[in-house]
Amino acid sequence: MRVILMGPPGSGKGTQGDLIERKYGFPKISTGDLLRQAVQNGTPLGKKAETRMNRGELVSDDIVIQIAAERIAKDDCRKGHVLDGFPRNLRQAEMLEELGSSHPEIILDIQLNEEKLIQRLSSRRICSRCGKIFNLSLKSPGHPDTCGLCKGDLVQRRDDQPKVIKERLRVYHIETAPLVEYYQREKNYHRIDGERAIETVFLDVCSVIDSEIIKFKQTGAVQ
Repeated sequence: MRVILMGPPGSGKGTQGDLIERKYGFPKISTGDLLRQAVQNGTPLGKKAETRMNRGELVSDDIVIQIAAERIAKDDCRKGHVLDGFPRNLRQAEMLEELGSSHPEIILDIQLNEEKLIQRLSSRRICSRCGKIFNLSLKSPGHPDTCGLCKGDLVQRRDDQPKVIKERLRVYHIETAPLVEYYQREKNYHRIDGERAIETVFLDVCSVIDSEIIKFKQTGAVQ
């Protein structure tokens, strides 16, 4: 099974993807995380992506699909996987289909208003040592500059600064509108209200996934 998580930056896709992975065993594939790792490692793809990412622009479709294809091809994705924020536009969706897959798909589109998105993202901090993500507006790590787990320094990503956030949201809406319309024509598209608590949102997510699994089993699409 392939679960596609849609929604603007800061909508909670990553958090819900982690919860889905934990409950259902589907590896979460975040192209954003893969790209940032490529940038950190100084790979050829990472170097190409770095300049655009720092400006809040979307990385080219060719780079993103290469990153995603390499990860999807790994053995742990055979039974299913979760795509976090990918595909992000219609061309990426078409390129994803060209990769081929025996997995039935579920599309979950997590939505909340722009004001809350900006607040969430600008309050996000990441531990420079262990990678744990904290949101100062939701849950304090104990000290605003120190990780509550490993005591590493908390840092703000360049693309989580307010000016860059607004540009990311503007580009997201332009790029993604046709994709939303494309998936809305599919019976496996589900809109999720992301305004609520994480646990409440996840209950909705599980309800959809469980319902779709039952349906797919009845049709023989999954075992």
